[in-house]
Amino acid sequence: MNKQTHERVEAPGVPSPGWRARLHEIIFEADTPAGRHFDFALIWLILLSVATVILESVRHVREQYGELLYALEWLFTLLFTVEYLLRLMSVRRPLRYATSFFGVVDLLAIIPNYVSIFVPGSQYLLVIRILRLLRIFRLLKLAEYITEADTLRRALRASSRKISVFLSAVLLLVVIIGALMYVIEGEGHGFTSIPVSIYWAIVTLTTVGYGDISPRTPLGQMLASLVMIIGYGIIAVPTGIVSVELAQAARQQGVSTQACPECGTDGHDPDAVYCKYCAAKL
Repeated sequence: MNKQTHERVEAPGVPSPGWRARLHEIIFEADTPAGRHFDFALIWLILLSVATVILESVRHVREQYGELLYALEWLFTLLFTVEYLLRLMSVRRPLRYATSFFGVVDLLAIIPNYVSIFVPGSQYLLVIRILRLLRIFRLLKLAEYITEADTLRRALRASSRKISVFLSAVLLLVVIIGALMYVIEGEGHGFTSIPVSIYWAIVTLTTVGYGDISPRTPLGQMLASLVMIIGYGIIAVPTGIVSVELAQAARQQGVSTQACPECGTDGHDPDAVYCKYCAAKL
């Protein structure tokens, strides 16, 4: 099929490959002057939008400049909405990008303001836009930071099942301890229910110790001392699990900063020819 025939069978409204490639180069890549200018402008917009949300939460600032801050919030939201749509248009598999980490973050960066129309106050969740600054590592081509971030991601993913089993065991333990403390201390000493006692067990086991509830009987204090000692041992377990996985992940190859033109994801091996997420050619 020649080029003219291929262009005739494309669906109406779909950007041409050259147009999409150019848009992808500007939005996802930082190797070209246009791409770097776009990313630097985006970072400044993110910083300004987060600062606007933070300032709007201060009462005397809101009372004096509330209307201006409100208008700025919507301006930033509209700009980020257009940018999000352009990102979806610039890749051939928009759904895959939309479900990726940065795709979800980009969506969450604009949703709260629209939700605030129906749920007042939810616009303060716009501070999640700060997560979009993670792109600065790609923008500045700090490949070593991207490699370390990928190592941490792989280590956390590899240790997720072990940590899930561990947390399940801890959950069972705090339920048992909470029930025991409820029986030992009773409502007269502040342990008014098993859920409240479980809350005390979690606070004590994690060595936080708010002090709002404390045992009064000798038996209760002995149990509390045992829980505190167990807490120190429990804290070390997930640390050891992740440390082992980090050591294994660190031995693996680093990653590049190139984004896939099909799904928009990055984090590929430096010598990769095809995307490891959608198999598209890089």
